Amino acid sequence: MKVSRSAFYARRTAVPGSRVARDAELRVRITGVHERPRGLYGAPRIHAALAREGLSCGRRRVARLMRAAGLAGRHRRRGQRTTVPDPNAVTRPGLIKRDFQPGPARPLSTPAGAATSPAFRPVRAGSTWPQ
Repeated sequence: MKVSRSAFYARRTAVPGSRVARDAELRVRITGVHERPRGLYGAPRIHAALAREGLSCGRRRVARLMRAAGLAGRHRRRGQRTTVPDPNAVTRPGLIKRDFQPGPARPLSTPAGAATSPAFRPVRAGSTWPQ
């Protein structure tokens, strides 16, 4: 395993760190808060509920612990589709007779960058008043 014997036994007999203990405590509290509203709350609401109880932790930490515990908030279902188009229906004819096919290539009537607004009047260089 390429680990020294002393490190192996030290790791094996070591107590969990403070973060692991805090995560275990938070997971119990999160599960309790999640169960209260019939499993409706997701991470943002659970985070807010824990903050109201005076427990400070990050929202992402709550989300991570919820994922690890297999908890998820419920969300609204998609609306039911009530109208199903008939695949055998006849399509209506286009009444406007629009042609969306590209026409023959023709050169641009105005050069690129030209002002095409009728209100635009060129002014003399350096002048602040239009002439």
